Amino acid sequence: MLDKIGIAKRIAQEVQNGFYVNLGIGIPTLVANYVREGIEVEFQSENGVLGMGPFPFEGEEDADIINAGKQTITTMPGASFFDSSMSFAMIRGKHVDLTILGAMEVAENGDIANWKIPGKMVKGMGGAMDLVASAENIIVAMMHTNKRGESKILKKCSLPLTGVGCVTKIVTNLAFLEVRDNVFHLLERAPGVSVEDIQKATEGTLVVNGEIPEMKF
Repeated sequence: MLDKIGIAKRIAQEVQNGFYVNLGIGIPTLVANYVREGIEVEFQSENGVLGMGPFPFEGEEDADIINAGKQTITTMPGASFFDSSMSFAMIRGKHVDLTILGAMEVAENGDIANWKIPGKMVKGMGGAMDLVASAENIIVAMMHTNKRGESKILKKCSLPLTGVGCVTKIVTNLAFLEVRDNVFHLLERAPGVSVEDIQKATEGTLVVNGEIPEMKF
């Protein structure tokens, strides 16, 4: 089973040379720490940063340099800062190659719910709706089940939707899934996790073809 760092490490393997990548709040922000050596990637944050680096070491934080989640970050050589209108022009103009988001629920047709739980106060949707509406390559980082052990990988989302039919891949603490043909395809399983464990934790339709390899790091 993976922890949050393990999820970030596996997603980092999907980042390709030359990509412009938007990192959402939560687990996705960790991905910048684990990009493979030898490739060049530009990480974008919708609050107006292009060229984010890993998180700073303790004592080296600059409170003026933050990501969309208000966490202190580092920047790479050549990084740039700009206003929100420029940032969302990049996003809405489809100039981002990969978007990595957290989620509370994902449905087998690719719907995503990641911004609101009814009855709980939220500040707003933020940039999530723009990101999922504009991106063609969306990887979700999330836990496979909630604290009660109920699946978050569903036939149909129960929470208010952020986007419809947009998710392409999901990495959870149990599995690496691809959303294709309105079902979940199991590509890899987390270390120490069996296919049966994943099937029990998945409410949506799960397709298993042949022997499923264990994730490698």
